[in-house]
Amino acid sequence: MGLSSLYLVNPKRFPDPQADWRAAGALDVVASAKVLDSLEDAIGDCGFVAGTSVRDRHIPWTVKSVEEFALDVVSMSEAAKPLAVLFGRENNGLSNDELAMCNLHVRIPSSDVYGSLNLAMAVQIVVYELFKARGNSEVKAGWDRRHATHSEIVAMYEHLDRVLNAIGFFDPSAPRTAYTRFQRMFGRIELDETEVQILRGMFTHIERAIAVPRD
Repeated sequence: MGLSSLYLVNPKRFPDPQADWRAAGALDVVASAKVLDSLEDAIGDCGFVAGTSVRDRHIPWTVKSVEEFALDVVSMSEAAKPLAVLFGRENNGLSNDELAMCNLHVRIPSSDVYGSLNLAMAVQIVVYELFKARGNSEVKAGWDRRHATHSEIVAMYEHLDRVLNAIGFFDPSAPRTAYTRFQRMFGRIELDETEVQILRGMFTHIERAIAVPRD
């Protein structure tokens, strides 16, 4: 389907002879796959991250069908790239923490009676939709700044967490669902590098303000 960048996070076995014979003419993709110990390392430089999921979350997340997602991808500006599509484990997919790292959740429409697909089928459907959409795409006008990378977004979340704790925003007796909603909101916005810098500058000013003794 024209994709060549494959990242494997903490695989049980690699290289794997089964992967070689299953590659069916795409052995170069397997041979050049990058193996990493953590998901953070795999997506750290990405400007946009989409996670595949069949589960509903306690806090609703932005969800699109795979066809809608593919059309969005081909019209994205270069500022959003590199872009990652995450696929989870064969038995239980992506965890809630892993899905929280994504800007968007992608779902393959299927029957309510049995909606689960095995991993190979899910990957094939997603990459086919991406391949199909690329043949009917129009280039989106360029953005004036590149999208913030995943690492920059994570650092911003950590900064936000410090500030919110410092001002007593969180209720210690209640679950911190507000923090997850902040992640969902910022993921939906697709922040660029300058917007992240502005937000972190604002957080720094808040930290300075609350550190100043008041009469």
